[in-house]
Amino acid sequence: MSNITIQKSKIKEEGGVVVLPVGEYKKLLMRAIPTYYLSGKEAEELDKLYEEGMREYKAGKTRKLKSLADLD
Repeated sequence: MSNITIQKSKIKEEGGVVVLPVGEYKKLLMRAIPTYYLSGKEAEELDKLYEEGMREYKAGKTRKLKSLADLD
């Protein structure tokens, strides 16, 4: 068994410490992210937008931006 040392000041500063197994942490993350399911017209519009974007990407009509300021 190995020991873990945590400074008391850090625990007080952060408001405590939680120790979880990695698998449990991943499950917790998955439950924290909301899942949205679209249907009907909304789903069709999103599918069309995606297909149009992929066509433009494959045709070389897209470019990489370093920031949103480069959109002009």
